[in-house]
Order: sequence, then structure tokens, then C-alpha cells
Amino acid sequence: MMVIEFKGKIFQWRGPAPYLFVAVPEKESANIKAVSNLVTYGWGVIPVMVKVGKTEWKTSLFPKDGRYLVPIKMLAQKAEKLNEGDEVRLRLELNL
Repeated sequence: MMVIEFKGKIFQWRGPAPYLFVAVPEKESANIKAVSNLVTYGWGVIPVMVKVGKTEWKTSLFPKDGRYLVPIKMLAQKAEKLNEGDEVRLRLELNL
């Protein structure tokens, strides 16, 4: 298992629908990229467990511009009262 903890700012990405994300910092993204072939299930997405505050959820990291984006699911937004622009501490767990 690989565990990564970092702080990041929540931003909105207006893809097909507005979603909230946090970008994984460059160094941590490089560490994930180094093991990506062990954990990806296609298209470069990486399955992870995420924890913010007391809320945990399963999701997938999305590669974008040499980094990874962590989707902040609605259940976490509501439980932790998260909004665009908030800085949060995230814990990611990747099963290798």
C-alpha cells in the first residue's frame, strides 16, 4: 500500500458537469506515476481511497497536465462542509 498525504485547494473544473477537485502536488504525482502501471485499470485512472477530515470514500485519480486530480465527492462536500476555494488536507491510499 502507498499512502500519500498533502494539502491542496479545492477548485471547480467545468467538464461535462461542474465538479470539485484537488490537484495532487507535482512530487506526489510523480510518485503515483512511478507505480501507475501496477494499479491503473485503464485510461491512466488510478483507484484510491481518499480521506478528508473524518470522511472516507473510494474514487479514481484522473491524470491531467502531468499531475493527478482527486474528485471531491458530494458526500464529502456535505459531510465536511467543503466548498470551492477551501484548502484541505487529503490522505490517499493506493493498493499496490
